Amino acid sequence: MDRQGQGAYIPQELLKELSKASNRLLIGIPCERVEGECRLALTPEAVDMLTDRGHRVLVEAGAGLGINYSDNHYSEAGAEIVATPAEVYQADIILKILPPLTAEVMMMKPRTTLFSTVQFNTFSHEAFELMMAKRITAVAYELLADDKQRCPVLNVISEIEGTASITIASELLSNTQGGKGILLGGIPGVSPTEVVIIGAGNAGTVATRAAMALGASVKVFDDDINKLRTIQQVLGQGLFTSTFHPNVLQNAFRSADVVIGAMRYINTRHRYIIAEDMIRIMKRGALVIDLRINQGGCFETTCCLCPSDPAVFEQYGVLHYCRQNISNRVARTTSMALSNIFVPMLFLLGDAGAVQGMIKSDPGFKNGVYMYCGKPVNSYVSNRFGLSSNNIDLYLSAF
Repeated sequence: MDRQGQGAYIPQELLKELSKASNRLLIGIPCERVEGECRLALTPEAVDMLTDRGHRVLVEAGAGLGINYSDNHYSEAGAEIVATPAEVYQADIILKILPPLTAEVMMMKPRTTLFSTVQFNTFSHEAFELMMAKRITAVAYELLADDKQRCPVLNVISEIEGTASITIASELLSNTQGGKGILLGGIPGVSPTEVVIIGAGNAGTVATRAAMALGASVKVFDDDINKLRTIQQVLGQGLFTSTFHPNVLQNAFRSADVVIGAMRYINTRHRYIIAEDMIRIMKRGALVIDLRINQGGCFETTCCLCPSDPAVFEQYGVLHYCRQNISNRVARTTSMALSNIFVPMLFLLGDAGAVQGMIKSDPGFKNGVYMYCGKPVNSYVSNRFGLSSNNIDLYLSAF
């Protein structure tokens, strides 16, 4: 009997329940154990969509408090609240925000699939090697791509942080925060604030739009003329744009009230760093905001910082704001944005039946895999740990 004939006498409600039960995922959402990290990969609304499809979601007690969601919110959405991290790390799929700590990897089952960022300043060599020993398959949010080779997670975080950078600049320039006491923008009879933005990508574009909306005078620099052309087409021909011409850049820094570093350094051939001499010539009381601390920093005064160094400091009379993960300031918004990306991805993963099937069928997902069954398969990640990597295709048929 064909498949249609086999299902002819099964009620539609039962067919729906049978489809839910197939390829069920067991997903774990642990608490983040790095101080100040509040973001989560899934909100209760996202969990509700997943559990409605028949997937199981384990949430560690208290995980949602940083984004103002209680355990009740998650349990009412169908999640199972577990009391200890050891329980949540028994899930087949772990969704974190930050890279795993060594103690967290130790709690994982062998062959677990891990989703997280790969921030190298918080990702230890010991944890990476332990992941290899446990034959973990690991996916980096920053490397995931869509069918047009855009990076959805990286782009949405950049948009959030670009907008937040203008809010931060407004606060730090005010008297209440010890700033010069100037308004980020302009009013009749008063010269507008001058903002210089390094990088014309997503973060730079959003920051430029927000600064211009407040009335600031904005200058954008980038090494990619195509990005400069795009930002000018989006925001108007009146926007000042330039490549890194030394004289033009120096003049912009001399008069700038705010400089925002928004260059992207993930999987790029060149790394442009603004020299310390450029900071020296800035006005006293000016402000530098570096949005790329997680990627090593945009300025010579910020690119060698350790996690133990102060996140806000003054050098050459210029205030530097270098906090990691600025999107943590709006953790609930960030979590909602991430959920919008991860729920469709997890649906596809459930339909594929296994991570291996997803890797084979989705090139953008495959692009995000940096470890497959304990084997490093992405040179950008493995090179940072002094290890070699191989093409993932070599392993797909072997595991």
